[in-house]
Amino acid sequence: MASLNRVFLIGNLTRDPELRYVPSGTAVATFTLAVNKVYVTQAGEKKEETSFIRIVVWGRRAEVCGEYLSKGSPVFVEGRLQSRNWETQDGQKRSTIEVIADNVQFLRGGGEKGTREPAAKQAPQEDVGSINLNEEIGPTGDNASTAGQKSNNTEETPF
Repeated sequence: MASLNRVFLIGNLTRDPELRYVPSGTAVATFTLAVNKVYVTQAGEKKEETSFIRIVVWGRRAEVCGEYLSKGSPVFVEGRLQSRNWETQDGQKRSTIEVIADNVQFLRGGGEKGTREPAAKQAPQEDVGSINLNEEIGPTGDNASTAGQKSNNTEETPF
């Protein structure tokens, strides 16, 4: 049986990305994306619905997202859905579905804080929108510096 797990989203960050490092030193960034749907009801009334989707980005891509994105930044995210289950400290079972991003493309616009420049490198906004996150990524999707090493991100989930 064939299967396909691909997600394409365009939306705005609801807050600044949270950048952390797992014990092995691999970067992981998480943020929530607000995606709007506008439709017209049968009565002719225009409605807007917003979905909030958790995005997880690994490796060098995570570091770049943490460096340049901020609340309100418009982005295009390509990735796959992944479900996670865990148990809280008080014994309750929880689960979530999130998008594991393979590609995050920065879009122009987004208001005053649409992009955030690192203090050491003040780049014009036009350059931020054209960063190619795939330049430093090896054929397996890992950072080029670790492309020769086997990586298993599922064992190091920082949540």
